[in-house]
Amino acid sequence: MKTNKVIVAGATGALGIKIVKALLEQGTDVTAMVRAGSDRSKLEALGLRNFATGDMMDKDSLKVALFNKGFDAIISSVAGYTKHSKGDNPLTDTEGYKNLVEASREAGIPRFILISILECQAAVTVPHFYNKYLIEKHLFEQKQPFIALRAGAFLDQSKDFILPKITKGVLPMFFTGVNYGTVYSPDLARYAAMAATSLPDSALNTSIDIGWSSPVNDETLAAAFSTVLGRPIKAEPVIPPFVGKFVLPLFARFNSGLDDMLQMQKWVSTGVYISKNPQRQKELFGDLPTIAEGVHRYCRDKGLV
Repeated sequence: MKTNKVIVAGATGALGIKIVKALLEQGTDVTAMVRAGSDRSKLEALGLRNFATGDMMDKDSLKVALFNKGFDAIISSVAGYTKHSKGDNPLTDTEGYKNLVEASREAGIPRFILISILECQAAVTVPHFYNKYLIEKHLFEQKQPFIALRAGAFLDQSKDFILPKITKGVLPMFFTGVNYGTVYSPDLARYAAMAATSLPDSALNTSIDIGWSSPVNDETLAAAFSTVLGRPIKAEPVIPPFVGKFVLPLFARFNSGLDDMLQMQKWVSTGVYISKNPQRQKELFGDLPTIAEGVHRYCRDKGLV
């Protein structure tokens, strides 16, 4: 049986590492595309040995990384907006992604797996959300076969703000008083690996909502943590209401990243950040995790149970 050969862009990121791990676990021939100065140690600790040097803002480097390598798929979890790694830049989410899409098409890579965002086509006021839709559109216009996995909010952020407080009986929440879609990132990584290697060609050129079997809110998440941990857990906002309403908007006038975050909170608060078609995810990836299942696995993985 043929071994799939997949390259992962954004492999050194928190989600990218999980994607590489998921691919390795299913026996895929994996290459990580990294910038020249990126820290490869966590990937090497997984047993990864194949690396290609490439920068999405450098078209020539992408040609070296992608051309004539026989890749069956490329997965990209790059998110320049987050600035989690040295060299991250919001321009990566626009110009950089266009470069990557065009280089992938020119290299003849049969499928491009994009980690996108739930309902991004409607998030016109949130730049880092709407940019994902523009890349989906660019993939289609460039005739690069693709699957966009439109994920909800991550239960586990790259900088885990839940773990330090949950032990004190507090569940910190960015969004309060509203239902929204969410996902546990190891699940998303597994779906990305499946999309790259085992989904049929009939799934190409589509966007797939990714999340749990039902939306969450501060009350349902706190209740799930309380049940799993066997003790009361109280949801509290990460940003105090007064600060969010009066202080942050003042500073956001002079900080585009902060303004983007505030626009995201406003947009999510309208209740639109919810999967419109969970059945499609079920058909392609199997039963959707419940809130209780997702929270239990998070607590297990973090050593809380």
